[in-house]
This record gives sequence, C-alpha cells and structure tokens, in this order.
Amino acid sequence: MNSYQRLCFNLLGERMKAKRDDYLFLRNEMMRARMTVPFEAYLSTAYITSVLVGLVFGALIGFITYVFNLPDLIVYYGSLPDFIIALNPFKALIGGLIVMVISLIVFGGITYAVFLIYPGIMAGERKRNIDATLPYAINYITAMSTAGITPAEVFRLLGQSKIYGGESAVEARYIAREIDIFGKDLLDALRIAGQYTPSGRMREFLQGASASISAGSNLTEYFRTKSEQYTRENRMEQKTFLETLGLISESYVTALVAGTLFLIILQSIMSTISGETDPPLFLYAVIYAVIPLGSVMFVILISSMTPPEV
Repeated sequence: MNSYQRLCFNLLGERMKAKRDDYLFLRNEMMRARMTVPFEAYLSTAYITSVLVGLVFGALIGFITYVFNLPDLIVYYGSLPDFIIALNPFKALIGGLIVMVISLIVFGGITYAVFLIYPGIMAGERKRNIDATLPYAINYITAMSTAGITPAEVFRLLGQSKIYGGESAVEARYIAREIDIFGKDLLDALRIAGQYTPSGRMREFLQGASASISAGSNLTEYFRTKSEQYTRENRMEQKTFLETLGLISESYVTALVAGTLFLIILQSIMSTISGETDPPLFLYAVIYAVIPLGSVMFVILISSMTPPEV
C-alpha cells in the first residue's frame, strides 16, 4: 500500500471489513488480477477517492454555473408558483448548488464504478498474457521435469525465471508461495492457484497436473503432452491472427485509402462542374474527420487484437 491507500484504510478500514461478503465479486477479481492491495484498503480508497473527485468537479462546475449565471439561459413562459417566483433573485446560487449536487453524484459515481471494474480489466489483461506465454512456460517446465527436478521445484524455478513465462511465471510464484510460506502441499497449492487464475487454459493445466499427481501418473509425460497441445494451439491462433490482420489491412486500404480518395476526387469534380463557390464542407469532413478517426479506430482494433509480447 502507498501512503494514500494507508490513510484511506485508517479512516474506513474497519467499516469495510463488514462489507467483505457484499463485494465477493470484487474480491475474486482482485485475486485474479493478483493485486497486492488488501480488499479493505482498496474499497476504502474507492469510497474516499469517489467523494473527493465528486466534490472537486461539483465545486468547479457549480462555481462556473454561478459565476456565468447559466440559469439565466433557461426561459420558461408558463405560470409558476409564487414561492418559485420569490426565489428568482437567488436562481444563480440555487442553480449552482443543484448543479454541484448533480455533478457530485455523477462524477463520484463514475469514479466509484471505475474502481469496481478496474480489477476485472487487469484480470483480463493477465488472462491474455497467460494464454500467450503458457506454451513457452510449459516447454520450460517440461525441460526441467525431464531433467529429474521435483514438481514443486519446477514451479519454483519457473517463478524465478525472467525469460520464460511472463504472467505464467507469476502464477508459478504463487504456487511456490503457498508451499514455502503457508506450508501447503503441492496438490493444495495447485488447486488454490487454479481457482484464482484468470486463464481457463492455465486452470485446465493446473487441474490436470493435480489429477496426474493424485493418480500417480507420469507427470513428465503429462507436461510433454500439454506442451505439444498448447504449442499446436498457439500456432493455429497465430495463423488465424495473421489472416485476420491481412483482412483488416485490405479493409483499411479499401475504405480509408481508395474510398476516401475516390470521394475527394468525385466531390472536387462535382464542385467544378456545378460551379459552387461555397466552402467544400464535405471535403473538410472527409479530410479532417473521417480519415483521422477511421485510422485511429483501425489502430485501436489492431492493438486490441494483437497478442502481448512474450
């Protein structure tokens, strides 16, 4: 925890302990994201930060509303009760207060919602990284197991590796932590890690390893089989990604290069033939809006599809 989170925990931490059952989904997402901040400290930070953000934006927007007397822009031609007419000299102040309260609720609620969904976003990022690095991590595990290293030591070495694994190595470190610090055996450590990992493929692998150990099967052979399986699946996923990337590139050339160029030429010819002297608003829209926004959309699309670097 940093100093701000520690301060929030000192203010609201005891009250947040009673809300553990109400925020089970948040606790699970924090576990899957492997966040090191305790649940009580994180929820306390969410509450206090939401209030602070709401107050800041509420005060700012309310001040702007009062200074520029924005309620004067509202004109009502119907009849009003006498008590509302009597408040007319104070409408700038009253309008500023109303806007302040609304801004406090809106911006505070948005901030609180961001805190609630952030662990899920982080867990999703970890899932992508684990799925991308799992074949390489299992290859490393298979090599270590073939050399005669015990399963617990295999996961411990994977957790210490900075070359292989990525987020898969982080999961291995949690397995080693359960064994070395909490005194769990390997089966319990694999079960706990499989329960909280965000990756379905990692969960399947750990559950299979646990079943192999329980049944007394050849664990090295299991590692080798899963290594071949995930390597084959990874190769197929990369092939699919390259095909999809080629389709997107063709769509980009067709829509934003040839398409916009055709529209610009066509509009220029039509303007010349018709003798229009008005500013070419359509051309401005295509050049300054359609092309930049379309390019940004394609960049975001490709970035979201690209697997994380290993």
